[in-house]
Amino acid sequence: MEEEAAGAEKAGSGRNGHAEGPAAAEAAAGRAGGRLRGCRGFLRRNALVLLTVSGVVAGVALGAGVRGAGLGPAQVAYLAFPGELLLRMLRMVILPLVVCSLVSGAASLDTRSLGRLGGIALAYFLGTTLLASGLAVALGFIVRPGAGASALNAPGLGLPGAVPASKETVDSFLDLVRNLFPANLVAAAFQTYATEYKMVLRNTTSGNVTWEKIPVGTEIEGMNILGLVLFALVLGVALKKLGQEGEDLIRFFNSFNEATMVLVSWIMWYVPIGIMFLVGSKIVEMEDIMLLVTSLGKYIFASILGHFIHGGIILPLIYFASTRQNPYRFLLGLITPFATAFATCSSSATLPSMIKCIEENNGVDKRISRFILPIGATVNMDGAAIFQCMAAVFIAQLNNVDLNPGQIFTILVTATASSVGAAGIPAGGVLTIAIILEAIGLPTNDLSLILAVDWIVDRTTTVVNVEGDALGAGILNYLNEKERKQKEQELKEVSVEAIANSKSEGETSPLVTHKNQVSNTSSTADPESKESVL
Repeated sequence: MEEEAAGAEKAGSGRNGHAEGPAAAEAAAGRAGGRLRGCRGFLRRNALVLLTVSGVVAGVALGAGVRGAGLGPAQVAYLAFPGELLLRMLRMVILPLVVCSLVSGAASLDTRSLGRLGGIALAYFLGTTLLASGLAVALGFIVRPGAGASALNAPGLGLPGAVPASKETVDSFLDLVRNLFPANLVAAAFQTYATEYKMVLRNTTSGNVTWEKIPVGTEIEGMNILGLVLFALVLGVALKKLGQEGEDLIRFFNSFNEATMVLVSWIMWYVPIGIMFLVGSKIVEMEDIMLLVTSLGKYIFASILGHFIHGGIILPLIYFASTRQNPYRFLLGLITPFATAFATCSSSATLPSMIKCIEENNGVDKRISRFILPIGATVNMDGAAIFQCMAAVFIAQLNNVDLNPGQIFTILVTATASSVGAAGIPAGGVLTIAIILEAIGLPTNDLSLILAVDWIVDRTTTVVNVEGDALGAGILNYLNEKERKQKEQELKEVSVEAIANSKSEGETSPLVTHKNQVSNTSSTADPESKESVL
């Protein structure tokens, strides 16, 4: 009867034509509202990414538009002021972020997992940096960026002649080891140890006078992030060893870390504005971009091509081979830190946004990201290795020097080792190039040419640096999750076997049967009988 009534009602509504029209309109309005809500949700989720990309585009347009206004150095400095504020805010949170995240990350992992993850991370960092160095040397011999460019000179291009002072290769590596163990932790927050040289006049026994270069240790401005990283790691392991006594301090660092991430989330909304003015002011600063691009175009092309091949093909292939997951979907969630790296040219300044996005967008475990990313920002410099090796090959070709296999091996090893201590700041790799040139016996006076286009190449360099860190964190997160699932599966199998064994014993053992019978009878008896049985 109900079905007949429903059929009659449908037929009536069809005959009248009054009920179908409003229902169809409501359905169409519901679909349109759903699409609108979906569009709003997409914009809300990706607002920061869209604003950051828009900031880069707006910065290029701003620089191109203001370039013809003939601004003086003071006006350019005023134009760069909002971007300078962004850099200062990002550098402000680097110290608490690095120390607290490493302490809490090292304390949250057991010693075996810490050693295993640290070993995998070290192998990944060294392997990818060696691959990047080899790729750069191979591209240098294929493209030959320095061939026919021997007529280039700094005065002709209007470049400054100042070149960073070169250091002996041995002293550079000794400084690296010294910075691992800072004498003063407070001073390490703003000073780094560096070797300088003093010329001393010596009288020999034969009466000749000679000048002797003596190394002298000095403290230069700049955070000793390498020493802070090592101290934070060791402190985290020590707190874990303390057990219950160290829990309060671990909770303090965890809370400090979470509060710092809240600050980072606030700073991220200022990133699009800062990026716009950073990019715009840098375009206005350059006096003759076309002359530089045409003169050093092959070097710029070879360097950016190396970054594209390594960052777009080699690193994603390593990620896919390790996880069997789509690497480009993983990288899609990191557009904001990549844009920040492109604008700031600083791996350290990109670290706060990278940690935030890789945890929220890609679901990487906090223990992994806050343990690996600060270390990677300090020791993993794939893009810098490409830039440095390409520069060394370029300067060798510029001076008509044919590199022998021994010099090529020296370039690979020196670039891989010295990139560990390279500062994660703009133009931080130029001093490392001087170390490589000293190691293979090439003059350092042509470094001014590298400095001329460093502001262009350094942007893709930093993007590849932070991409290598992010993919390494993704690989470690996958391996950690895989090991955890295997352990859970083993525990389930053990528990199932234990249950099966207990059931079989209950069926076959007369003692267990007797015990069960006693318990059953005692459960039905009164309290007095229970007492008497006991």
